[in-house]
Amino acid sequence: MRLLVVAHRDELVGFPAVIPGFDILLTGPGKVLAAHELTRALDRTAYDEVVVVGTAGAVAGAVGPGIHQIAAAVQHDVFDLAGVRGRHISMPERVETGAAGVTIATGDVFVDDADSVALIRSLGAELVDMETFVYIWVAQRMGVPIRVLKAVSDDAQDGATTGWDEAVAACSAALYARIREDYGV
Repeated sequence: MRLLVVAHRDELVGFPAVIPGFDILLTGPGKVLAAHELTRALDRTAYDEVVVVGTAGAVAGAVGPGIHQIAAAVQHDVFDLAGVRGRHISMPERVETGAAGVTIATGDVFVDDADSVALIRSLGAELVDMETFVYIWVAQRMGVPIRVLKAVSDDAQDGATTGWDEAVAACSAALYARIREDYGV
C-alpha cells in the first residue's frame, strides 16, 4: 500500500476519492502541518512508499511547465546561528529522495516577489513550495521511500497567488494522469 500525500485540498480536485492501492492524506499547507500529519500517518500504518503530489512555483524560469520529479529539497526560510540562509541549526541543509530530478526550496511563505526568488535561486533551487523538505525529512526518519512529483502552477514572482488560483485544477488533473500512468491505477 502507498500513501498519496497532498498539502492543499484544491490540489486533489483532479483525483477520485478512492485510488486502488493508495491511501490519501491531506496535510494542510506549511511545514508544521506537513510534519505533524505525515508523521501521524506513518506511525499508524506501514506504507511501501510515500508519493507526494502538488503544485510548485518555478524559480526565475529555471524549469518549464509540466510535472517535475524532485531529487532534493532545501529550506529557504531558515538561518543558522551565523545567519547563513538555508542552514538550520539542527536539521540537514539538504534532503534527497534518491531519484533523479530537480531541487525544490521549501518555506512557510507563498513566494511572489523578485527579491525572494533571487534568494531562493542562490540556494540552487528550480522550484519552490511550502512542504516538500519536511515530507522528505519525515519519510526518511520513518524509513519509508518517498517520491515527489510537482506540477508547475506559476512563476514565483509578482502575481503568483493569482496564477496559482487559476492553474491548480489543471495541475491536479495532470498529476492524476501521471499517477495513473506510472502506477497503473
